[in-house]
Amino acid sequence: MHPATVFILLFTVATAVAIASRRLKIPYTVALVLAGLGLGATRVVHGVHLTKDLLYSVFLPGLVFEAAFHLKLSEFRENARMIFALAVPGVLVAIGATATLLVTSASLGEVASGFGWPHALVFAALIAATDPIAVVALFKSVGAPPRLTLLIEGESLVNDGTAIVLFTIVYEAVTGAGGVARGSLEFIEVVGLGLAVGAVVGFTVSRLIATVDDAMIEIALTMIAGYGSFVAAEALHSSGVIATVVAGMVCGNFGAPRGMTPAVRVAVESFWEYLAFALNSLVFLLIGLEVHVNRLLFEWRPILLAYVAVLGGRAFVVFLAWALLRWTREAVPWRWTLVLTWGGLRGALSMVLALALDPDFPQRDIVVSMTFGVVLLSIVVQGITTEPLLRALGLTGDATRAEDQAR
Repeated sequence: MHPATVFILLFTVATAVAIASRRLKIPYTVALVLAGLGLGATRVVHGVHLTKDLLYSVFLPGLVFEAAFHLKLSEFRENARMIFALAVPGVLVAIGATATLLVTSASLGEVASGFGWPHALVFAALIAATDPIAVVALFKSVGAPPRLTLLIEGESLVNDGTAIVLFTIVYEAVTGAGGVARGSLEFIEVVGLGLAVGAVVGFTVSRLIATVDDAMIEIALTMIAGYGSFVAAEALHSSGVIATVVAGMVCGNFGAPRGMTPAVRVAVESFWEYLAFALNSLVFLLIGLEVHVNRLLFEWRPILLAYVAVLGGRAFVVFLAWALLRWTREAVPWRWTLVLTWGGLRGALSMVLALALDPDFPQRDIVVSMTFGVVLLSIVVQGITTEPLLRALGLTGDATRAEDQAR
């Protein structure tokens, strides 16, 4: 199928799903994944795959920059300890907890012979990154507490970068390409250089924004900041995600307030809002297209065990962070811990990391199936049940109207 035909067809489907999901009152991203499953099963769309190059060159920089651009630095700073507790040491603890639950499960040995610590650690590392897109939009639509939304979105922005770096370290250690000491030093270098690249690009673009008063040029400059910081950091063998997060926060908190007129800022934010909608639509459809339901049904037992292990690891990390910070200014109500646990959905990044495993990696097929199954279950099951959970916990209110945000 010609790429242009695929592109038009996917956007047509995405638009139809957006209309249908509003009328059926189900989360848009869940509907997109289900639509993707239908397209894949009927083979209406073929010849397009969610690859690492596609995710890194098109989807990830735009989605990460858009989220970081709208994140207020003052609010992020006020919740920094909770966010970083979940996104840095929390990711490491989640990897260990998930792998431990998998390896100690006697049932897994019955259905996946030979599955041991190396394979469990690789799986736990590649599934560690959370994808809050499905739940953040829902939070805003039902009027969930803004701080709760900030915690989930802020954690995801940071843990995308740390999870990728930790996955690389774990994978190299398991395959014999590197050691723990070398990996720890590499983590510091990659994260530190990513922060520096993002700050340099962000402040440079912010200064340029202040010198012009043209919406089209300023939109182009933010595009350069988002995608340029990612490419520059990856070229220097550092974290492109972390660089893009920093560049987005700098442009959103310094470049926009100081260098953009109200009219220009509305135009810039409208552009990024639409771009995020378009990228989300495509990436969730592609997730559905990549999943082969028959294969997942055949391997339902290890997938279900992996899903329970991932949820268990997530719950352990969230409740540990809550216990450590409960006597500080960043303490959160205990009800929020349930939402933080249930809202830790997995997405496209985990699937791409799984597909990037070497073909000769032992237990590769079962790891890929477990990853796809966990991603699908988290998006569909948790995506659909998050709103009832919020209502049951009394965490819904009046959603902010779009015109009020514009004012």
